[in-house]
Amino acid sequence: MTISVWRYSHLVLAVSSSIFILLASITGIILAFEPITNRVQPYTTNNLNEITVAEIATTLRENYTEIISVEIDKNDWVTASIIDKEGNNEIFYINPKTGENLGKPTETNSIFQFATNLHRSLFLKSIGRFFIGLSSLLLFLISITGIFLILKKQGGFRGFFRPIVKEKFNPYYHTLFGRWLLIPILIITISGVYLSLEQFAIIPKAKIVHQEDTLFAEEPVLQLSDFDIFNNTRLSEVRKIEFPFAEFSDSYFLLQLKDKEVLVNQFNGDIVSEVNYPFTAIISYYSLIFHTGQASIIWSIILLLACVGILFFMYSGFTIALQRRKSRIKNRFKKDACEYVILIGSENGNTFYFANALHSELIRLGKKSFLAELNSYSSYKNMRHLIVMTATYGKGEAPTNAKKFQSLLETHQQGKPFDYSVVGFGSLAYPDFCKYAYDVDEMLQQHPNNNRLDNVFTINNQSLASFNQWLLQWKEKENLDIRLPEAILSKKKRKTYTFEVIKNTKANEQSDNTFLIRLKVSLGKVRFKSGDLLSITSDKDDRERLYSIGKSDRNTISISVKLHDDGYVSNTLNNLNIGDKIECSILKNKGFHFPKKAKNVVLIATGTGIGPYLGMMHENNKNAVLQLYWGGRTNASFELYKKEVVTYLNNGNLQSLHLALSQEKDQKVYVQHLLKKDSEQIAEILKNKGVIMICGSVVMQKDVIQTLDTICQQHLNKPLSYYQNKGAVLMDCY
Repeated sequence: MTISVWRYSHLVLAVSSSIFILLASITGIILAFEPITNRVQPYTTNNLNEITVAEIATTLRENYTEIISVEIDKNDWVTASIIDKEGNNEIFYINPKTGENLGKPTETNSIFQFATNLHRSLFLKSIGRFFIGLSSLLLFLISITGIFLILKKQGGFRGFFRPIVKEKFNPYYHTLFGRWLLIPILIITISGVYLSLEQFAIIPKAKIVHQEDTLFAEEPVLQLSDFDIFNNTRLSEVRKIEFPFAEFSDSYFLLQLKDKEVLVNQFNGDIVSEVNYPFTAIISYYSLIFHTGQASIIWSIILLLACVGILFFMYSGFTIALQRRKSRIKNRFKKDACEYVILIGSENGNTFYFANALHSELIRLGKKSFLAELNSYSSYKNMRHLIVMTATYGKGEAPTNAKKFQSLLETHQQGKPFDYSVVGFGSLAYPDFCKYAYDVDEMLQQHPNNNRLDNVFTINNQSLASFNQWLLQWKEKENLDIRLPEAILSKKKRKTYTFEVIKNTKANEQSDNTFLIRLKVSLGKVRFKSGDLLSITSDKDDRERLYSIGKSDRNTISISVKLHDDGYVSNTLNNLNIGDKIECSILKNKGFHFPKKAKNVVLIATGTGIGPYLGMMHENNKNAVLQLYWGGRTNASFELYKKEVVTYLNNGNLQSLHLALSQEKDQKVYVQHLLKKDSEQIAEILKNKGVIMICGSVVMQKDVIQTLDTICQQHLNKPLSYYQNKGAVLMDCY
């Protein structure tokens, strides 16, 4: 419930202050250019820390009859106020080194004046200032809630700056930019709130009172260049210098520094009075600097980016919120009248898309289907089939709308037996991939009167192909004529390329009905790497099938395919002959490319998962140490790949081969058993920045991950997730 409170607070604050924040951001973008343009003016002095007060005071005394004051503003422009020989007061910019007149101050550009007034008060004076100050406070609270949400999503402080999984454009960049810009935004808002409080006298302005010495020493008389205080003070520390108005002993130099004020005897340079500014005055000074971007062109650019970022956050945030609103549930039948119940666990509303697709198909087939969130779990009188589709949030936690499910499951009992299936949605880039789906499966196993139809089915990065694969399996068990919904089929079509078959081993029983097919680009140019995916769309049902690519050379693709009796695409591929042509698409799979910098790489696969590794071994020309762990049924199962793998062993592209054959001996051997046997070596590879790659079935993946985690805990005193976060474990499982 905690996460939902923060999320709702984040949204409510954003909505309630959106107009004022929008205006403040747009004007802030304009005003960010003011200090940037000021910094490139000829009046700007970049070496104030190299010039002392003694130097500038002496120079001015030599060049001008009478000096009233010298002021250094936040743009590092040095302005002198003098009285000329005719008795006229002049104010102009000077070169602090030479005293040269650089020109008179001009009025601020009208666009900056307009933006400043709109930014400060909306042209509504005190009322406008109040609303702008309130907006700064609300934006501060929005930033705090945003930081909390990022921490939850990334798994705490340690994961705050770890790579973010790129799922959809708006959620991805909302988090990515938020991570870098929320701190500058916090500074903007805190300084804005402080300046508003000061403007309304809630924080009183500091008053400086000097205790002047009553003994006015006039001896000895020293040159300005001999004043210790002047020689020890750089112009970079100075705000303003006021010169004595007359040669009287009670007329002093006044130095206004950044942290204090000093009265200096004009004859001998003695300090008459020194008063430190109160803390509120220093905060006020730096609040203005940080809020306006003055004094640093780099900070001005950061403020500009922050204001642009706020506009993007408004757009992406409201888009995400609208996406969640689209996840509203519409049911035609009451819950107790339905035999199919679909329960959804989702953090951002994406899982609803797939659940609604299945729900619509069941309705189309004349079935009574009921759709609900996991938090709405109840008793269902006529339920015969339960389907749970859930995402995982943070470090393996339940999404917001599923946090009550466990307690509700214990409270509500179902009177009749029912079948159930669990589908997990997540990203393999996260250490706790689909963990909550497995938790739900364990909860349901303990529930009486249920029958689990199959193991948990996981879907990586909302893959339509994986969802389609689950539909195919599920509809066969339910004996339903379910089609992939039109809403999914109407997705943007991928660009296709023409490939020609140059090799096809054909499937047979000895090779476990698996075959290798090699395709060469026939028409057009296409870029791909081993680990990318070949997409083939069935002309029978418009469903997409994905196969991991092994790159043999620049234009040649190898894929390993399992022939299924009812698999239309796998049968089509198996029946292709040399010279035949087929239209395919390429999907980039950046998260599963061969690591360029790793010196040691462990390749783990079962069955057709070896496909991309055949290409990676072929491409290994930088002398990376490769080890292949492959799992299959028998020696005959490996014959399909043996010749090619042995070639790589002989030419040094592959250093070692480890086979796990489950039906060669009485005791079954799987890849996780071999990994456990070589645990010390595996741990050493991870410790020395090596990489482990896993490709094959999700069932194998789960067992391998558990084994690797045990190895890491025992030998490295760290969980596997530590190395996953560093990109040392890459997975492509199905």
